[in-house]
Amino acid sequence: MVAVISPRGAGVPRRLLSMLMVCSVLAASGCGGGDRSGSGGSAAPGDAEIGEGKRGGRLSYLWGADVDHLDPGQTYLQAGIALQRAVNRSLYSFSPESGTQPVPDLADGDPQISQDSKTITVHLRKGVRYAPPVDREVRARDVKYAIERAFTTNVDSPYAAAYFAEIEGAPAEPVKLADLKSFPGLQAPDGYTLVIKLTKPVAQRVAAALVMPITVPVPREYAARFDAKSPTQYDRYAAFTGPYMVANDARTGEATGHRPGKEIALVRNRNWDRRTDYRPAFLNRIDIQQGYDDQVVAARRTLSGDGLICCDSGQPPTAVLRRALTRNQDQLGRTPGGRTRWIAMNTTIKPFDNLNLRKAVIAGFDRGELRRTRGGDAVGPIAQSYLPPSLPGHEESGGKEGFDDLDWMQRPDGDPVLARKYLAAAAKEGVPVSNGRYAGKRKLLMVTTNVLPGLATAEAAAAQFRRLGFKVDFRKVPQDVLFTKFCGVPEAEVAICPNVGWQKDFFDAQSMLQPTFDGDAIRPADNSNWSQLDVEAINAAMDSATTLSGGERDQAFADVNRMIVEQAPAIPYSWDDQFQLEASNVQAVMNPYDGIWDLSFASLK
Repeated sequence: MVAVISPRGAGVPRRLLSMLMVCSVLAASGCGGGDRSGSGGSAAPGDAEIGEGKRGGRLSYLWGADVDHLDPGQTYLQAGIALQRAVNRSLYSFSPESGTQPVPDLADGDPQISQDSKTITVHLRKGVRYAPPVDREVRARDVKYAIERAFTTNVDSPYAAAYFAEIEGAPAEPVKLADLKSFPGLQAPDGYTLVIKLTKPVAQRVAAALVMPITVPVPREYAARFDAKSPTQYDRYAAFTGPYMVANDARTGEATGHRPGKEIALVRNRNWDRRTDYRPAFLNRIDIQQGYDDQVVAARRTLSGDGLICCDSGQPPTAVLRRALTRNQDQLGRTPGGRTRWIAMNTTIKPFDNLNLRKAVIAGFDRGELRRTRGGDAVGPIAQSYLPPSLPGHEESGGKEGFDDLDWMQRPDGDPVLARKYLAAAAKEGVPVSNGRYAGKRKLLMVTTNVLPGLATAEAAAAQFRRLGFKVDFRKVPQDVLFTKFCGVPEAEVAICPNVGWQKDFFDAQSMLQPTFDGDAIRPADNSNWSQLDVEAINAAMDSATTLSGGERDQAFADVNRMIVEQAPAIPYSWDDQFQLEASNVQAVMNPYDGIWDLSFASLK
């Protein structure tokens, strides 16, 4: 992802919709290319072709916070997924050149889907080897174990239940590793074949989700002792399959190159064979330098320095971005985001448990001011729903205008009169209101990232809540802590999460809406339904829509999108592009899948 200050997220294409009819593969709708100009082309910096570059050298990537996890079964934030793309290989993935079209990665071709859409067969590429200390070839049983472990309380992947629950034998709830049984729906009949059998005809969607990091192979004979701990300790001992690896102890596998909050040192994986991979992997070493709480400093240092790139939040600070858009265009990467940003209101905490109160907040908010904290109209349109442009269901949801009969959404600059109308309705339902403002005495906890531009967005949101009468307990934390300790943990009882949003996990409306607004997706940790919206009718509509395909599916998820907007669980404010910065001597390429630099394609000029 991705959670979007980061979500995490990513994508799978639609060419498959036609190919699926002949039992072929994945599908998705277009999102745009990965060029620097935002024009949708495939040029790399300096007009070089993607895949061209100088071999050797060392690059530094300036981050504000740490990665969420090194374990591919646990990671879900945007920066974590981008890191996985450099150090590991999932069954399918996205190259900067392929854009919205997934390419076989660990797989040796497209997934084969049965006529009844209940069986998927994937053949693995031969010659892919683990880095030390595992030092052996990847086998199909490793992918089988990777998916199975994701359903345990020890690993508890945020993607398992969301996208793979229909695998025969998958538990309805996470189980202890000691109680894990082999899934009859996951079969490895030989070393290079994986068969996935499903309980429902949802193979198209499951095939699309094979880009997710829980399909990165995990060697059971090596990982089991780490997975036996709860939570798993594999996060510190992960076995890597990509062109790069986190520097480790070659005997024990411990990630000595990861100093949490300070650095992640990526070195070459000596067992990587470029003949098996589409990644060029030009660089010898990549140092991810963390702790740049002041992203302005990181951005300016990048623009004036050598061998540097930034920023892990998916966007440089607004002041620097504005300058780069006019003066440093040759050092600015831009790609369509495929994401929506919003301010989440926790519907389980008073007064946000009241629908009219939530509508009043949205009606009264100046969402244009929120977008200006990220660059204004130059970065993209104001969000009017939760399905961004280019995703199936967006046009069926009214496109950029949204649902024109939902009045609280129709004045992005704020409508005080309408806000007072909904506050009056909330007052009749017992919400304390006085003189057209909320009059509750309790301070509501708002937790924000401590880096720009997210911090600026949160400050603007807090000011607007206060103008509406809310008392706000405003707390700043590092970006990774925001999700792992606060907004992603329901027990933390955070009332307002101002830095959230979602980037597609694959190019389908389900990947935007189910993890974020399905009540069944609420989790005790790594939760991405930040509003904790749990409406039975929405949950049922989600379940129904997942079994459909083509235009019928798109319309069904547009209907779900409308139902969510009608519940007013959050304040959507931006469908923005994503931006990155590079030093003048760096030739980097953004990947439209997650919207940040693709480390395996970066080189020095």
